[in-house]
Amino acid sequence: MAATVKCLVWDLDDTLWQGTLLEDGEVHLPEEVRKVVIELDSRGILQSVASRNDHEHAWARLEALGLAEYFVLPEIGWGAKSDSVRRIADRLNFAHTTIAFVDDRPAERAEVAFHLPDVRCYPAEQVLALPDLAEFTPATSTVDSRRRRQMYQAGFRREAERAAAPGPDEEFLRSLDLRMRIGRATGEELSRVEELTLRTSQMNATGVHYPDAVLRGLISDPRHEVLVVTLTDRFGPHGAVGVLLLERHPGLWHLKLLATSCRVVAYGAGATLLNWLADAAARSGVHLVADFRATERNRMMEIAYRFAGFEGIEDDPCPCAAGLQAVADQPGLQRLHLAPGPRTVSTVMSVDAPDLTEQEGGPGAR
Repeated sequence: MAATVKCLVWDLDDTLWQGTLLEDGEVHLPEEVRKVVIELDSRGILQSVASRNDHEHAWARLEALGLAEYFVLPEIGWGAKSDSVRRIADRLNFAHTTIAFVDDRPAERAEVAFHLPDVRCYPAEQVLALPDLAEFTPATSTVDSRRRRQMYQAGFRREAERAAAPGPDEEFLRSLDLRMRIGRATGEELSRVEELTLRTSQMNATGVHYPDAVLRGLISDPRHEVLVVTLTDRFGPHGAVGVLLLERHPGLWHLKLLATSCRVVAYGAGATLLNWLADAAARSGVHLVADFRATERNRMMEIAYRFAGFEGIEDDPCPCAAGLQAVADQPGLQRLHLAPGPRTVSTVMSVDAPDLTEQEGGPGAR
């Protein structure tokens, strides 16, 4: 199945609007095209621009048309469209398979397709049909997906302030007033969990997608903890940025899934989660075993585990994992082991989390 489009990059002249701005002076925006932009935005699909135009003139026209706010990281200038699309994808940290490009000129689409073969290209006459295509129809619709553009725009403002901030990076992170909340998933939050397992590839420890029906079974299973992680700062909410799936065994917590959004890697969210979990396990007197399956894109997650002290179970043999399903029965799966001790969870953010030393509803739950 083709990946869902995460970002659609628009040409302007005779694609988004009718007419050529530099030649005609006036251009016309069909109301049906405006509706497509708004609809895709409501689905959590980011949109950008790759156009050969004078930037100041074209951006002023987008503002006058009331559409400028819908486009992130616009590339308006005179370079090759493929270079523009590549820069947008790199800045968003999106795989090319999740990028789409729409242009009225076959030569422009061919140039992008040649240099970026994984980017999907569409002719302008297909614009009105895009919302009906499967690749533009995400499997879930959540609070976070509906405000994804605003969260990314806030993220760009954070990045700009970070680049301009003097002093050590840790001082800047403390200035953000970062607040992480780790909570047990409810039925209403499951769509956010499912979306994270679908969208996150670089920071997904196993690459496994857990569908809604499976997650609903797990949250009602007393042996499992399905935890949703959200993050806020003084710029606003980052939304749901992580999910942990934990199974309890005697003397062992089995971390079957850890996935975090790539958007919060720079804030140390993954390290904070692993430190919190290790500290909670130490207080509960249990070991941790984490599942990891290498993919083409999740090397960063393996580094996070290793940095947190996890070792391959063959390098750190321990009888605690004897009751787990054999790795040989699960192709590509590795097991990482940690005998944890007390830890400082974070020096740059506050963490509000349940007490895992007791199961939900027990005297230690909060």
